[in-house]
Amino acid sequence: MPQPNRRVLVRSIDDISVEEVPAPEPGPDELLVRSTVIGVCGSDTHAALGRHPFISLPYRPGHEVVGVVAAVGEGAEAFAPGTRVIIEPNLYCGTCAQCRSGRYNICRRLEVFGCQTPGGMADFFTIPAGRVHRVPEGMSDLQAALVEPLATPVHAVAKAGDLTGRTVAVLGAGPIGLLVLAAARHAGAARIVVTDLLDNKRRRAVRLGADDALPADASDLAAQAHAVLGGPADVVFDCVAREQSMAQAVDVVAKGGQIVVVGVGAPGPTPIRLDLVQDREIRIEGTLMYTADDYRTALGLITAGVIDADAIVTGTYPLEDAGKAFAASLQPEHVKVLITAAGQEPLK
Repeated sequence: MPQPNRRVLVRSIDDISVEEVPAPEPGPDELLVRSTVIGVCGSDTHAALGRHPFISLPYRPGHEVVGVVAAVGEGAEAFAPGTRVIIEPNLYCGTCAQCRSGRYNICRRLEVFGCQTPGGMADFFTIPAGRVHRVPEGMSDLQAALVEPLATPVHAVAKAGDLTGRTVAVLGAGPIGLLVLAAARHAGAARIVVTDLLDNKRRRAVRLGADDALPADASDLAAQAHAVLGGPADVVFDCVAREQSMAQAVDVVAKGGQIVVVGVGAPGPTPIRLDLVQDREIRIEGTLMYTADDYRTALGLITAGVIDADAIVTGTYPLEDAGKAFAASLQPEHVKVLITAAGQEPLK
């Protein structure tokens, strides 16, 4: 008898339902995975609000997934049933110039599992065996659920080069901003200032290692940031990616410095002072997702205890309450909200 399978369907932030569909069968080189925990990402809530430039509604989410292999297809026998895995959701062609150079995160035909294809916010799903990583022995499900979100900051921090002894500003203290903070500190940044509109998020950033956290709407933000850092920032990580934050990044960064755009920008053009970018020789660089190397680094950081999962994971909801989980994820008191699936309690 086919196994029951529930899957989340998002039509809008106010129309999130759970549909019942047949449990899939793994094809060649595929795994059938039973989900354990699934993260609700900022990309998910942006999409549900109709604000994500690359995710169309309706969609079936779930790209931050921890699960257990339930069955294997022909050619995927390296993963035995019962193996705990994390999904690496970038689905790439493997043949374009970017893929051949190892930069498959910017594949010309990139799709993201759970964004442009049905994802893992379900009891069961199938995925190519090459798109999963084993969960290390002793790592909890809550810790494993942070590997995918951490891999993006790890990749962004690597884009900035050697941070040893350098000064950093992180604009935005949401989940990605806080993980950029942790990754930058581990990479050797000497001083880090974080900005956010909300006081509780600023306090959390300081608890998690920022030297100071400033109101993002301060009229003299650049001057305050320079005072904390002892001068303009060598590197600014913009985890907000809106007109105001980009203007602030240009004001906060040093001449000859670097701005790394980590947040997903709103659709359409974003005005920026190109005269200042040119005059100050500022380098602006985008960063998208990650590769397997970033996953391995993220796994190492979490294994080493660099990331406090209990400080990042602030709420869990069962799959049937996916709508509540999305709503909670939009609330300022939450950092990372997780959904539990298949009647499972996350392994702690």
